[in-house]
Amino acid sequence: MTHVYCAECGFLSPAAANYCPRCGALLATEAGSETTMSFELDTGGEEADTSEAASLSGPALVVRSGGGMAGQAFQPGEGRTLIGRSPECDVFLDDVTVSRRHAELEREGDVFTIRDLGSLNGTYVNRRRIESTVLQDDDEVQIGKYRLTFLQR
Repeated sequence: MTHVYCAECGFLSPAAANYCPRCGALLATEAGSETTMSFELDTGGEEADTSEAASLSGPALVVRSGGGMAGQAFQPGEGRTLIGRSPECDVFLDDVTVSRRHAELEREGDVFTIRDLGSLNGTYVNRRRIESTVLQDDDEVQIGKYRLTFLQR
């Protein structure tokens, strides 16, 4: 392959280039590479019915939309809960818009703090990008294309 198309502007660039000469976007590397894909913050769309989550006792992150996991709930234990694309993560979100080690949820008693771990697409709470913040009941968390609701009971 001697050329590559920019995913942002469509410009035909030399295959050896890392960035698009026209718009400066990072050019795609070899097919099948394991990099995190850029993703824009989701501002709407279909959401799952979270009524099934009402039967949970204790705190939980419930997937509202994204990746065919809508309605799935994750209940964090004491200490740290790792969230990411790596199968070793406690909350496994299998999509290229999620970094391997994207964020962590830390529990200290009844206080839950979510912290971004330097992910490409960031971690959002109630549509605001955060580095670290304390979660409240019904907060919306967005990680890559996944939208989750934090429920504290």
